[in-house]
Amino acid sequence: MSVNQQDLDPDSTTDMEDVTNAEEELIKECEEMWKDMEECQKKLSLVGTETLTDSNAQLSLLIMQAKCLTAELNQWQKESPGIIPLNEEVLVTLGKEEFQKLRHDLELVLSTIQSKNEKLKEDLEREQQWLDEQQQILQSLNVLHNELKHQVVTFSESRIFDELKTKMHDIKEYKEKLLITLGEFLEDHFPLPDRNVKKKKKKKNIQESTAQLITLHEMLEILLNRLFDVPHDPYVKISDSFWPPYIELLLRNGIALRHPEDPTRIRLEAFHQ
Repeated sequence: MSVNQQDLDPDSTTDMEDVTNAEEELIKECEEMWKDMEECQKKLSLVGTETLTDSNAQLSLLIMQAKCLTAELNQWQKESPGIIPLNEEVLVTLGKEEFQKLRHDLELVLSTIQSKNEKLKEDLEREQQWLDEQQQILQSLNVLHNELKHQVVTFSESRIFDELKTKMHDIKEYKEKLLITLGEFLEDHFPLPDRNVKKKKKKKNIQESTAQLITLHEMLEILLNRLFDVPHDPYVKISDSFWPPYIELLLRNGIALRHPEDPTRIRLEAFHQ
């Protein structure tokens, strides 16, 4: 052990001398740089006292800045980079600094990744919820589809034809019933004029003059047939068989319309259009 210590002592002494010399050189360089900075400051203060005209103020300022930058560049070019002594303490200090810097950068990266992971986790939860809802809807639709599939009834052409035939027959019967009811209503409430005459002589004269009169039911039937048989010319010529009070009744109530050019012709109002 004593031999090894004797071997290591000269090296340690040499390292201490190198560190001391390096410190002295750095101090000298700093003092020289400080002197140069003071000289530059004096020169700048002297230059700053000069009055500048408005026209050359900007140009002079730029020239002064260029001179300062040129002087600084020359000074840095004269300087030679100092060599850091490669002893154990310096290396440990530099390693710690690099490690702290690297640790700080890694912590920033970790926090960024964690925040992104949290956002992705929230997005994943929303997407999973949406997927569950869609699956529930799909299941409900499948159940409904199966129910409707079992309830499908096949209709043959003969069955459809029979149903339509039955409906048409019912409609015809209902139509005939309506016509009969309408005829009875018209006969009861709108009779021919000879039914209301009590005197025998008047009754005889009226029968002779109204022998050709037709009932209101027959008038409406003539107008209705004309409307559907000849839709392009639905007007009917007013004949002596049309009792004038009934014609006036139809016109006043908007059931019939008179021809705009020929007042002797009337037509039935097209209520179905």
